[in-house]
Amino acid sequence: MKNDVYDYTAGSVQKNTVLQKTYRLLGLSFIPAAAGAFISSQMGWSLYAMLGGRWMSFIAVMVFFYGMIFMIEKNRYNKTGATLLMVFTFGMGVLISPLLTYALNVNNGTQIVGIAAVMTAAVFFTMSALARRSGMNMSSLSRFLTVGAVVLMIGIVANLFLQIPALSLTLSAGFVLFSSLMIMFQVRQVIDGGEDSHISAALTIFISLYNIFSSLLHILLSLNGDD
Repeated sequence: MKNDVYDYTAGSVQKNTVLQKTYRLLGLSFIPAAAGAFISSQMGWSLYAMLGGRWMSFIAVMVFFYGMIFMIEKNRYNKTGATLLMVFTFGMGVLISPLLTYALNVNNGTQIVGIAAVMTAAVFFTMSALARRSGMNMSSLSRFLTVGAVVLMIGIVANLFLQIPALSLTLSAGFVLFSSLMIMFQVRQVIDGGEDSHISAALTIFISLYNIFSSLLHILLSLNGDD
């Protein structure tokens, strides 16, 4: 008997329950994320400074990111998965702390961070609402998202070599679009019964919101002339 703490039964009631649990867990996940960002800023942690290089930092982030995703997915039906999700979001808060600290210290920084947060929330509510009404072919969207993920990853690696500001902004815009569609896709997957784990759903949506917020922050800082 597997260690399954949730009773996933078929039907619309079950799908609504998974979606409700997804939103609740998603809301909770931002608490350790905020704590990670705050503690990191107070302690002055910098992954780049600790590892001493762009490439080492990139490798460390990839190992943490994909390693945690793998472990969370392995425990997607039990409390261990939910606990690992909180650890993951704390770590992601630590990673975004240098960007937030920089943004808050530039001219109009508080307003910029606030605008990015409001825009991110607006995207979330809009895409979630669209997912409930969408008649879009999810198979086609899934293929588009797969291609998009590959293109974005190639762009990230290329930009590590090239360090072109225009490419960096293009990637940020691409992440906003990709992550927005990912939110709609994930919510629709839960509604259609294609996703029965609220832990996996919350993980996907959290990553999407994280990418949207950090990308919008980068774009807004650039428009403000501070990036």
